[in-house]
Amino acid sequence: MTDRRLTPANTRVALAGFASQGQSEVCPETTTVCVPVADLRAGPDGARERQLLWGEGFDVLERRDGWAFGVARRDGYVGYVAQAELGPVSIPTHLISVRATHLYPTDDFKSEAVSSLSFGARMRVVDERRKFMEIEGGLFVPKPHIRPIERPFSDPVTVAQLFFGTPYLWGGNSTFGIDCSGLVQAAFLACGIDCPGDSDMQMGMGATASAPYRRGDLLFWKGHVALCVDDEVLIHANAHHMAVAYEPILRAIARIDAQGDGPVTAHRRM
Repeated sequence: MTDRRLTPANTRVALAGFASQGQSEVCPETTTVCVPVADLRAGPDGARERQLLWGEGFDVLERRDGWAFGVARRDGYVGYVAQAELGPVSIPTHLISVRATHLYPTDDFKSEAVSSLSFGARMRVVDERRKFMEIEGGLFVPKPHIRPIERPFSDPVTVAQLFFGTPYLWGGNSTFGIDCSGLVQAAFLACGIDCPGDSDMQMGMGATASAPYRRGDLLFWKGHVALCVDDEVLIHANAHHMAVAYEPILRAIARIDAQGDGPVTAHRRM
């Protein structure tokens, strides 16, 4: 059975090699997200399933009625993005490496910021100033807030901890709002480790493990995932705290079971 989330086809078009029901085979048109956060939806005006960040690539297979159907380059997730939130292809050189930052119209922190960007947003740097980097499009970002893409982080837990206190948002992928699998994906992608977007897919990462818990281990419940900080504490985006929060591992296991969501279903180690 095919997974709709990863199948680059709708009822009208399909990526070459994926047509199965009379769809027209098309070649992708590469675009770049040009807003701070773009919702990736199950259908036009449908429910948000995931989010894409400024500078991320999106391969468009069809444009129709203001919506672009296509594939997210970071993980192959398929869905619909508002056409107005996509721009010309751009090859990023840097990413936001702090919880969040602002974009400025000039290289002066006293100028009025024009937008806010989340950790993980990508951009192409075109010039260097004393305290700012100029990015493609003529905007400026503070130097301490970015790092070259070819310099990934080394510890997913450290990345996840940058999101501490971020509000919980179903389907969220940014420091403005994030869910459990979005947090795990952000943490691993920042370390140069491929990671799918939903917890059921993430269960295929790493190898089966058992206690004692180790830093970076993944714990899964039905529809939920958390990262172990050490052998006693985990960090996760969750609807109990409505935020990214720390929680003792054994307490979390007992609480989640008691609230009716069952026991741990998997323990994976990268």
